[in-house]
Amino acid sequence: MLYKKQIEVCFTPALLNLYDIKEKNVVLVDILRATSAICTAFAWGVKEIIPVGSIEEARKCKDKGMIVAGEKDGIVLDFADFGNSPYNFMNKKIRNASIAYCTTNGTKAIKAASNAHLMIIGSYLNFTAIKTFLQNDSHDVLIFCSGWKNRFNLEDTLFAGALSEQLLIDNNFTTICDSTFASVDLWKTAEPNLMEYIQKCAHRNRLRKLGLDDVIEYCHTFDKTNILPILSGHKIIAFREK
Repeated sequence: MLYKKQIEVCFTPALLNLYDIKEKNVVLVDILRATSAICTAFAWGVKEIIPVGSIEEARKCKDKGMIVAGEKDGIVLDFADFGNSPYNFMNKKIRNASIAYCTTNGTKAIKAASNAHLMIIGSYLNFTAIKTFLQNDSHDVLIFCSGWKNRFNLEDTLFAGALSEQLLIDNNFTTICDSTFASVDLWKTAEPNLMEYIQKCAHRNRLRKLGLDDVIEYCHTFDKTNILPILSGHKIIAFREK
């Protein structure tokens, strides 16, 4: 019998300990805004991004002379060169640069899942590249939502549903995971008017209050890049076929 690859969805980092990820491809997603920003940075030619788990670590990187991008609760760190908006990374100055990166949710989630077989940084911006890679690879898949401070959020779960739906069309994938079914059902509800549905998202409203919601539509745009950022050791680099 042909083995079908399993798809699972983890809604928040608080639940990650319930999943065995050592032999899985983990797609890490933080749509608003970390993984969207990371994918944008690689599209604009960054060499590598070094995720750091705390503001203290980010400050040490700055003291060493590194470029630092970082935010806390949406607000740019006072010592950072720039924040967490994808638009910050649309800058020729980042080409071939190494950037230390610290965010409220995304970089902590990256650290939490660093023992995966392979961690892929996922967003709508590189959606088809992710789907194609997972279809061609032999490993099971966990879509890992960064959430908001260990809580469930809508925007990451919607992405998980969109990707799961597309993979399940492929006869090589299956699932017995309720979280996967739930995310697909949520995606089907939102898909006919995604931008209207996103208005419900708590973080969308946090960003609005901070005047940082100009990236919402961009972060929900499919296929701006075919680059797959992956975690390699302690750095995020662009995936290259061997």
